[in-house]
Amino acid sequence: MSASAHLLSLAGVHPDVWQADALAGGPARVLATGDALLDAQLPGGGWPLGALNEILQPAGVHSEWRLLLPALARSGTGTVVLVGAPHPPFSPSLGAQGLLSARLLWVAASMGAQRLWATEQALRCADVDAVLAWLVQVRPEQLRRLQMAAAEFDKLLFVLRPEQAQAESSPAALRLWVAPSGQPGDALEVRALKRRGPPMAESLQLAARAARLSILLAAQEYALDRTAACV
Repeated sequence: MSASAHLLSLAGVHPDVWQADALAGGPARVLATGDALLDAQLPGGGWPLGALNEILQPAGVHSEWRLLLPALARSGTGTVVLVGAPHPPFSPSLGAQGLLSARLLWVAASMGAQRLWATEQALRCADVDAVLAWLVQVRPEQLRRLQMAAAEFDKLLFVLRPEQAQAESSPAALRLWVAPSGQPGDALEVRALKRRGPPMAESLQLAARAARLSILLAAQEYALDRTAACV
């Protein structure tokens, strides 16, 4: 088939059919990330609802709040469940960015099986808007089960995993690698490891937040350090 004939054959394709050389659009619902630069690189323009979003980070890095807070603050008025979070949520910082502490439910599960069970149960709760699960050792079929639960109940689901997991297969609709960019402030570097679309040409550099929020985050880090020192 000639190039011109190929283009003509694509011209009549239904818009719901995804073509691999373009970002997927389609009817799926999304929630804006809060960063226009990142939205422009995600299919549909935001975090997909009813799907598994997988966030990978280097060891010792916890940039998930920096990345996810803007969307979580606008995800509704229901509960945001934190399964196996490495630290208790710091309410003053989260509240300053729009996520009220009354919406948070921290499930301090330590075992992998407990975290998987709690995550799936949270996805099935009508009052839950979003679930964040910190999972280390998890099999693809277990992630697929969470993906199916998120899709069935149309929930916002983020699974936080170490960067070594990028060598493993995953049913995630969206898979990102995230780390501090090394620039001043709390700027982030983001790479798309998997998305419905062409590979991302280069990493995104997400700008740091306003100084007032950076001060609040610094206070959070200080409080966590003090807590760790007392343990």
